[in-house]
Amino acid sequence: MGKKNFKMGMGFLALLSALMFMLVTTTSARASSEPKLKVGILHIGSIADAGYNQAHAEGAQIMKKNLPGVEVIGVENVPEGADAERVMENMIKQGAKLIIPASFGYLDPALRVSKKYPDIKFVHPGGYKRAPNLGTYWASTPEAFYLMGIAAGKTTKTNKMGYVVALPISFFLANINAFQIGARSVNPSVETRVVFTGTFLDPGKEATAANALLDQGVDVLGVIVDSPITVVQTAEKRNAYSVGYHYLGVQKFAPKGWISGIAFTWGELYTRFAKQVMDGTWKSENLLGNLSSDYLTIAPFGPAVSADAAKLVNAKKQEFISGKSQVFQGPIKDNKGVERLKAGEVWPMENLGKMDFLIEGVIGQAR
Repeated sequence: MGKKNFKMGMGFLALLSALMFMLVTTTSARASSEPKLKVGILHIGSIADAGYNQAHAEGAQIMKKNLPGVEVIGVENVPEGADAERVMENMIKQGAKLIIPASFGYLDPALRVSKKYPDIKFVHPGGYKRAPNLGTYWASTPEAFYLMGIAAGKTTKTNKMGYVVALPISFFLANINAFQIGARSVNPSVETRVVFTGTFLDPGKEATAANALLDQGVDVLGVIVDSPITVVQTAEKRNAYSVGYHYLGVQKFAPKGWISGIAFTWGELYTRFAKQVMDGTWKSENLLGNLSSDYLTIAPFGPAVSADAAKLVNAKKQEFISGKSQVFQGPIKDNKGVERLKAGEVWPMENLGKMDFLIEGVIGQAR
């Protein structure tokens, strides 16, 4: 081979080597930039509601922060039903391997989609049905509502408290009852008045209900709807106290009258779900947290809460965690005078779905 041809051959090999290096480098860079897991999350409302939806959305963002290789596909204001199915299927087409259908009414749509895509994992909040690739999660809240009752019962000046609640379903009735029992444990004269709005989100109805309760002399307002903003702001404008729900940051809407609140902090739980999907250890189960879980949190106390009240709340919290105390322990009568629990009897927390009454001291209709 001539010297010229040898040089040309060597040049060709060098060029080929450089091209191969560039190809490998590009492929490697592309692979490293691909997310390790795509997670889809559906929201029934706005993720700026300072309530149910924002708690889930921020949980997903904490998951993403904890696991930089995770990509989140989030969609707000998704109606329950066929629209939810279409959104979930679109997320799967984009590569999502974990779906969080974050509304109670998404359960059946998620079950239908899960059957079509058995390799995709689904986790649903508060669901009562599962599938091999669909698990459920939530946290039991009556103990937390009992603690809010202690704080409110020690704070009220009129001994009249009120709750604006979406619907008279068993779990909400249990929360109201727990709140009243907690309040009564530190203030035997206290009463709780309840107004049901008939819907999970209607600011107009919520404002009307809140003002009606305040007009009756109520000076503490609590709320069980998707967004607590309207109720706590109404209380603040009328110099009343308020108790939050769902989201940890509600206090900014009622800084002066804030007592405390119950918040769902989903970030670490979502992180665990994502890790399990990535390492192949995820399994369908029904998770029900409590006050010892990292996804049920008592919000910081506001300036209206005395040091004595805060001390009582924290002490009772430890009693619940240790199992020393029970929320529903007899004797308990309903607000029509019927004995529901005899002295010494305990209503099991797993039977909350059967609670169909409001207790003595609560003014309102359960049905």
